[in-house]
Amino acid sequence: MSSWAPTKYKTTNWSSYNAALKQRGSLAIWFDPEMTWTPPPSGKRGRQQHFSDAAIQTCLTLKVLFGLPLRQTTGVVESLLKLVGLDWAVPDFSTLCRRQKTLNVNLPYRGSQGPLNLLIPSRDITA
Repeated sequence: MSSWAPTKYKTTNWSSYNAALKQRGSLAIWFDPEMTWTPPPSGKRGRQQHFSDAAIQTCLTLKVLFGLPLRQTTGVVESLLKLVGLDWAVPDFSTLCRRQKTLNVNLPYRGSQGPLNLLIPSRDITA
């Protein structure tokens, strides 16, 4: 009885093969500059919130999407905001921890052959 031998494939078009491998690692994240990152005054007594529900939802979505702890999530959000040229403040990990108790982030798994697009519209997130 002969042993199993792996099938050998010969790549003939290296330029398209390399381009396909590079495309697998492509990541694009868009932030809407008109997104309400800081909430309007609530009119209630006490200390006002520094970050809107949309801002917290964005951070927690990135946390779930990339499987990050809260401290690393703040670092990722801070670097992304810096990359896109927005000078918004980033919630610290304790704020995210406290506010995630009231916000629910669900990202249902959906297998696909194409790219995964993450769109965060500010009008769909209520404050």
